Amino acid sequence: MEVRKHIYFSGMVQGVGFRYRSTYLAQSRKLTGWVKNLYDNRVEMEVQGDEKNIERFLEDLQKQRFISIEDMEMTELPCVAESGFRVVY
Repeated sequence: MEVRKHIYFSGMVQGVGFRYRSTYLAQSRKLTGWVKNLYDNRVEMEVQGDEKNIERFLEDLQKQRFISIEDMEMTELPCVAESGFRVVY
């Protein structure tokens, strides 16, 4: 089942390749959405795809070297038509 999640990540998530790695992992799992750094040192993301794929994506992201996710604030959103996963500035 396809779902869309809006997530705020906090912890050691900026300056450690978080956006690059999340983009690579999302694209490899055929997920869509976007990721961006926030001024309060958190990272914001919307990710869409199969729910199990999103769960695996988040597990893989937490295993990445140098990244230390301390908290994830997650809400569900309605799905939208889009293609690809990108970094937003």
